Amino acid sequence: MSFARLLGTLSLVLVVSAGNLVQFEQRKSAPAGFTSKGPAGDDHPLSLRFGLASNNIAGLHEKLASISKPGSPDFRKWLSADEVKAFVAPSEETLKAFNSFASANGLKTTETSPFGEWVTVSMPVAKANKLFGAKYTNFTHADIPDPIMRTLSMSLPSELVNHIDVVHPSTAFALPDPGPRKPIRLGGLPKRAATAPENCDVSDRNPDNVITPACLQALYNIPATPATQENNALLVTGYQNQWAQIDDLQAFMKELRPDYSAGVNQTFLRLAIDHGTNPQLPGKSGIEAQLDIEYVAGIATGVPLQFLTVGGDDFLISLLHTAEFLASTPFPPTVMTTSYGREEPSFGNSLANKICDGYAAASARGVSLLFSSGDGGVNGNHDDPWDCELFVSVFPASCPYVTAVGSTISFNPEIAVNFTGGGFSEYFPLPSYQTAAVDAFLKTVPDGLPNFNRAGRGYPDLSLQGWNYLVTFNGQRIPVSGTSASAPTVAAMISLVNDKLIAAGKPVLGFLNPFVYANPSIFNDILIGHNSGWECPASTAGFDAAEGWDPLSGVGTPDFERLLAAALAT
Repeated sequence: MSFARLLGTLSLVLVVSAGNLVQFEQRKSAPAGFTSKGPAGDDHPLSLRFGLASNNIAGLHEKLASISKPGSPDFRKWLSADEVKAFVAPSEETLKAFNSFASANGLKTTETSPFGEWVTVSMPVAKANKLFGAKYTNFTHADIPDPIMRTLSMSLPSELVNHIDVVHPSTAFALPDPGPRKPIRLGGLPKRAATAPENCDVSDRNPDNVITPACLQALYNIPATPATQENNALLVTGYQNQWAQIDDLQAFMKELRPDYSAGVNQTFLRLAIDHGTNPQLPGKSGIEAQLDIEYVAGIATGVPLQFLTVGGDDFLISLLHTAEFLASTPFPPTVMTTSYGREEPSFGNSLANKICDGYAAASARGVSLLFSSGDGGVNGNHDDPWDCELFVSVFPASCPYVTAVGSTISFNPEIAVNFTGGGFSEYFPLPSYQTAAVDAFLKTVPDGLPNFNRAGRGYPDLSLQGWNYLVTFNGQRIPVSGTSASAPTVAAMISLVNDKLIAAGKPVLGFLNPFVYANPSIFNDILIGHNSGWECPASTAGFDAAEGWDPLSGVGTPDFERLLAAALAT
């Protein structure tokens, strides 16, 4: 059990309200940008999802630590779906407790998850308020079309304490960050160096100094030869109607990968959950979806690509269902890249932990999970008004069971970009695989910084170029920037390594972080940068790049040849 979850469990035992209810979770107010429109109607239907306690989630965490640690006897012996289910499924005691409660209160379960740890129950608002000591209220936000119902406090009947990990919707308000919505200001950072690797054009012919696949290949020693293994899928996730257009992808490949003859016919396998769609119609491209799919295709030459389109308007449920899909599917991809996230407090402790446990289950299947670290520097991805004195972590990047990717700019040397999301989680404790690296960095932190959790999981884990990627979007060539450019490129590099591992009869890389921190020589250490955020003056408080790991560039940028050699050696 994580330290954050332990604290949450203790609060359940200590804080008891009238009517045999135990306070489970609360928040003082809704996040910035949400406006209360008054109590929800008593008769309004409410569908509540209950995350039941897994029978041995601590055992899953321990198993994942063992199979991902270099030198372990069972290193990279990734688990099957049934083996994961044995850890994740709720116990008979938990099922009995919940079913007895539901039966006694006339509630009917209408949906379960693949491993049985999620159940859904519908009831009127008035009944939910009474059973759980809640006050469901309608809230509006400029970025969502319809009001949502949330409560600022949630309690549990005493008989369900220790059997319920999370109730949703309750106190979580997270909205997704839709990716590179506008040009990112560089805050005085220098332009790219006049001397650059081959194929990285910094001449007058390229006044915007755009990044292309050829430049990334030259900069990080990435091969252009096609992959050969068919059972090595790379999956790109798409949320909130971010759709990937095949016509744009093929135009991108034709122009920027002319050396790859098959690129003119580049496509991907469309997968869908929650009634997700991906219409191939003019003007329907999503800028995030195109950035992600084009750069995994442009870098992971010949790797089978998948695009998972997730329907629905609830970003939190979308993340949960994606994790469930990865953990339970018979044939999971070997790599997944996601360029969406939000500040930790908008998720809430219990839901963030439950989603993170889902990523642990997916990682145990041998899936490398890459997430962009956010584009708000130390200030997270929160809405206006922007608070430059507030350090906020971004989730899911802060989950210890995913690999978070930050951004760099320039060449000779590379510099950590000011917008790179990075810091320390308030929910997740420092994992053992990064203890030494984080402890070394903390010794360099000056006095006077805003409060942050020195005992928290540090992120990002690594970084890569993230400024001015040339993308084909609705038939037009445009440059976009952000950690959402860096993450899919790293994912593509990991897929190419997996291709070589599979060809050599070896297991894929899977959960990357223990391997990453055990092999710092793979990476180019980034020594310059300050992540005060692109909304804030450069003089604003933030973290500074340092020798070794830091919460801007992680352990640095990967060199493919060194990465491959280390992977094959272990």
